[in-house]
Amino acid sequence: MVELQLEKDDKVPEALLVVFAVCTTLLVTVHLVALMISTCILPNMEAISSGEGAASIHGVQAVNESPHDKMRLCVEMAWVCSTGLGIILFLVEIGILCWVKFFERSQNAAIASTVIVIPAGVLFVIFSLVFYRKLMAHKYELHEEGLRELEDLAHALSNDNETHRLNVV
Repeated sequence: MVELQLEKDDKVPEALLVVFAVCTTLLVTVHLVALMISTCILPNMEAISSGEGAASIHGVQAVNESPHDKMRLCVEMAWVCSTGLGIILFLVEIGILCWVKFFERSQNAAIASTVIVIPAGVLFVIFSLVFYRKLMAHKYELHEEGLRELEDLAHALSNDNETHRLNVV
């Protein structure tokens, strides 16, 4: 991902190198887990939606039995890890990398990168929260509308049953 060459006489604190190694490992791990989940689930989703199961008599049943629907939490986790956590880790990685590379040579350069990375990370988090909030509000409205329609339908059926009973008597 990032090639980092340090000379033997570099005086970068070991704690900074450990933080860099941990952040790099987490970043790669998060993306690999997300890749594994999407590699396992996406081909199955495509096979179901492309018509392999849809063209048969049991097409609707195949869609309902598809593991991607049952594994929705895993798909969402992969998305959150890859985009949300992955981007935050990448921003942290850039900041730490600047500190490791410029520690001895120019701490002002490392500070400058930190001054840029921190607001970018804050903006990303704010955007993510606003986006997620709007997404959940929309989902809530759709479910609320569906429940209202079901309630209206149940009320109409109840009225029809009552009318039918009155006509019979």
